[in-house]
Amino acid sequence: MRELVIDLDAIVENLNTYKKLAPGAKVMAVVKANAYGHGMYEVALKLERAKVDYFGVADVDEALHLREGGLETPVLAWLHDPNDRFTEALEANVELSIANLEQLERVADAARLTGKVARVHLKIDTGLGRNGSTIEDWPALVSAVVALCDEQLLECVGVFSHLSTTSEPDDRHQMALFDEATETAKRLGLDFELRHLTASDGTISYPDANFDMVRIGVGLYGLSPFVGHTAAEYGLRPAMTARALVTQTKRVKAGTGISYGYMARTTKETTLALVPIGYAEGLPRNASGKAEVSIKGKRYTIESRIAMDQFVIDVGDDDVVAGDEVVIFGDPATGVPSADDLAVAADTINYEIVTRMGGRFYSTYLGAVD
Repeated sequence: MRELVIDLDAIVENLNTYKKLAPGAKVMAVVKANAYGHGMYEVALKLERAKVDYFGVADVDEALHLREGGLETPVLAWLHDPNDRFTEALEANVELSIANLEQLERVADAARLTGKVARVHLKIDTGLGRNGSTIEDWPALVSAVVALCDEQLLECVGVFSHLSTTSEPDDRHQMALFDEATETAKRLGLDFELRHLTASDGTISYPDANFDMVRIGVGLYGLSPFVGHTAAEYGLRPAMTARALVTQTKRVKAGTGISYGYMARTTKETTLALVPIGYAEGLPRNASGKAEVSIKGKRYTIESRIAMDQFVIDVGDDDVVAGDEVVIFGDPATGVPSADDLAVAADTINYEIVTRMGGRFYSTYLGAVD
């Protein structure tokens, strides 16, 4: 009755689109947060068969999940807590981000315990203000890494940062700081293979900053990384369709209140259709009164309050019956609302819409690998 349809072939198409946007650069497919709600294992398996260069995840647990599933593509984990399982990560050939000396020492200890050379990427904070070494601490961190590389405890694979996408001047300033940081690292004797800075948005906006590898997240799933621009403008195709079946219809009189708080009342005799999707599935409650859905090619506004398990739509005198398909969002090229449309209705971004879908949804995969 509730289904997420994930088109894995669309994800591969989007991967190939980004390869064309960044010729000569490796592509890291970011599959954190359950592949932005699309299913980490299924997406990663498909992309591994498509010869993606890298996987990117937020934490070690996500990386180990990929390894436990038998995936062998290089994977980088970049967000660590003081108790992370670095020994298990090294045993599983997971590459680790290093942002400070404390993390570095713990990774070095894990290398000593396991006898494995830790493959690391150094993160420099060039202005996003999140994870990464400060500019001031960078020389000391690099020097410590060089020493541990000399001890053959570490191998530095890459140096990376992340743009804030605040404005072009801000991004260009970050690029300049990144260039300075990589030059400082080289001057201090650090050998590394990969520089990576741009993500789904920067890869499009700043081709001169794509360097040796690009990290593709939301664009991989066929969503635009830019508010106010559609995915189709960049040759991307949405991979997720959220849909359900009407579970009940009934005729009601004019003046009938609908759902909690009576946000809406019927203005004439009409048909109400009940749809078993609510905020427990990730449909934002604050999209009540604004979000649209599609039934048989026609759009209807969810005028009443979205509840935990369901919402109600007024379909007038249209021929809608129990069992009819309701598309919450999907590929707008097919005439249905998009994740961007729902994001606008909920005053958020498409990233949040797809990653929050879950609850009692059942996922079906098109183009799945056997």
